[in-house]
Amino acid sequence: MKKIKNTLFTEKPVTIDNNSLIMAIESSCDETACAIVKGGREVLANVVASQIKIHEEYGGVIPEIAAREHLEAINLVIEEAFKQAGVNGHDISAFAGTVGPGLVGCLLVGMNAAKTLSLAYDKPFIGVNHLCAHISANFIDTTLEPPFIALLVSGGHTQIIKVKSFSEMEIIGETIDDAVGEAYDKVARLIGLPYPGGPKLDKLAQEGNPYAFKLPEAKVGGYDFSFSGLKTASLRLVKSFGDKELPLNDICASFQECVSQTLYKKVKNALSQTGYNQVVLAGGVAANSEIRKKIFSLKEFGYDVYAPVMKYCTDNAAMVASAAFFFDGKGSVFDNPNVEVFSRVK
Repeated sequence: MKKIKNTLFTEKPVTIDNNSLIMAIESSCDETACAIVKGGREVLANVVASQIKIHEEYGGVIPEIAAREHLEAINLVIEEAFKQAGVNGHDISAFAGTVGPGLVGCLLVGMNAAKTLSLAYDKPFIGVNHLCAHISANFIDTTLEPPFIALLVSGGHTQIIKVKSFSEMEIIGETIDDAVGEAYDKVARLIGLPYPGGPKLDKLAQEGNPYAFKLPEAKVGGYDFSFSGLKTASLRLVKSFGDKELPLNDICASFQECVSQTLYKKVKNALSQTGYNQVVLAGGVAANSEIRKKIFSLKEFGYDVYAPVMKYCTDNAAMVASAAFFFDGKGSVFDNPNVEVFSRVK
């Protein structure tokens, strides 16, 4: 149970407990999403309007087009969420919205919609850090609580985070160049796979030999990562075939083995050295088959392992509502109606 101190119209504290309903909106990139979650764990409605088909022809997300699509979809996903949950705005305890990191024009659509709802129903507005929301996807339909080690793998971020409590988190390792998702997409584009390339590379890898080609694992100290060298090595490997047909399955499998093994080693070291016995996988790349397999293999060493079901790995609003319910301040959530969007982690 916690109290949200400020609303847009009154300073009267609002109590959030296990029966509270939080409506959240997510629009940081190319999904327009709205969800209603009870007590941070029970999803009553989860609506996602994807733009993947629209951006396929461009080979990636075009920010201006994405923002316009959010404007087209936002009212529809909100209406559908209310319909699915069988509630109205007066039943909602607080409204939440992703405020960053992400594409600024896209973020503004969702945040302003959530703020407008909070004004209309005189309820609190809670701004949520998108990365914290991905971690919070692990709270849905589970009894997970801190402390734990989180491996966050997404298109723009690769981090190992020590989640000490709902009010204290520490990034203990991160990529010094490309994120895992970036590396996947760049290598996928290199071998001719259409957007979005990451999931397609994963599918091909499942049919290949992960030991067909030895690709380099960057020697970076501590819990940090580097994937730019792996990307360059993959380019050289592809060029080495000249005009010959590429063994796509084996290239994908070898690349995926190198990435997943690197992540596995760093996480295992973090667990061993911190003494934590719980680990969670989070972010869009948490849907990757081999990464999930390797992280879940940590159960063999007595660790409790969590990962969201597939529909909560990619961008959605249920995870935003869960973050708004559980986390407090320190850059995780912003219990402040005047918070503004940001493109990068502050």
